[in-house]
Amino acid sequence: MRSEVPAPSVDGVVTSADIVATARSIARQQEQSGAIPWFSPVGGVPGHVDAWNHVEAAMALTVAGLGDEARRAYAWLASVQRPDGSWPAKWVLGEVTEPGGESNHAAYVAVGVWHELLVTGDEAFARAMWPTVRRAIDFTLGLRTRRGEIMWIRHEDGSVADEALLTGCSSVYQSLRCAVALAERLGEPQPEWELAADQLGHVVAVHPEAFADKSRWSMDWYYPVLAGPVRGDAATERLAAQWDTFVVDGLGCRCVSDQPWVTAAESCELVMALDAAGDHDRAVELFATVQHLRHEDGSYWTGWQFENRRHFPGDRSTYTAAAVVLAADVLADASPGARLFKEIDGRPLGPSAPSDPTACGCAASVPRQLANPVRTRR
Repeated sequence: MRSEVPAPSVDGVVTSADIVATARSIARQQEQSGAIPWFSPVGGVPGHVDAWNHVEAAMALTVAGLGDEARRAYAWLASVQRPDGSWPAKWVLGEVTEPGGESNHAAYVAVGVWHELLVTGDEAFARAMWPTVRRAIDFTLGLRTRRGEIMWIRHEDGSVADEALLTGCSSVYQSLRCAVALAERLGEPQPEWELAADQLGHVVAVHPEAFADKSRWSMDWYYPVLAGPVRGDAATERLAAQWDTFVVDGLGCRCVSDQPWVTAAESCELVMALDAAGDHDRAVELFATVQHLRHEDGSYWTGWQFENRRHFPGDRSTYTAAAVVLAADVLADASPGARLFKEIDGRPLGPSAPSDPTACGCAASVPRQLANPVRTRR
């Protein structure tokens, strides 16, 4: 059941037909099982599947009207969830290659299911996926520290990583907000999840010392804005502080600060972060800029190495196409899911007061904002 909303378009940049073609480039790479790998085999090397990027791709399929393919993706994801609520970090051609369970991978199913409910209005689907979401969030919160950040992985032997990642925790914050909204919509309120989200949002915004230093990655720069913990003047200041480090005029956003390549996915995520921060015009400008990575079949090259002047990596990845589709939806405010990076169930995303200020050493007050940007592709 999908509401009859046309695929988004951005005036002068992409048409609805362009966006459908981009979504179809994802569907062409979907495996028979329903899994969506990063890319079809390139030079004999197959792309891997991970739960985060799989969900992102499913969301894009829904936005573009490819509902059957999206539902196949969600059905597969539910079918391979492990008893503890996690998914393996990687599969290749159906075989688990990295068995550890990442916290933000698990949590992101809540964003996908909430998004699907918003766009399609199909509460029966949401109810069917609720046990999957609940197990995934319980797994994620099992990696929570006393201060409130979420450690990034539980290894196969049950041990937990000794560091948290800023991009991952920012994503988990948005996931928790979606999970809380979903729980309330289904009559299964989870107040402890909301308290965890409040504390995590505060830690992301105020405590850079809680996270491993991955400051060379552009995602650690913009994700606290994109996912919601940092907004207002703090968001504007954060994006301005490293704009020249990560954004290359006429090309897009770098993946990492110390390498000469821009990537379409990071660029489109930055587009959505700019829009969420209220800078819509610059978001549209950046979205137009990244169209140089569009392929004639509607897919997008993952990146461009601008010193060697060649596509790098040399694939047209599904997660990249998904980021383009979702960015177009955000800019056009086209689908009922387009405001997902601005508000959850009518509640604006933004800074959170800590639910347990003693745990992080803060007095109970209006939170300060993140001063120092300090992870990786989810």
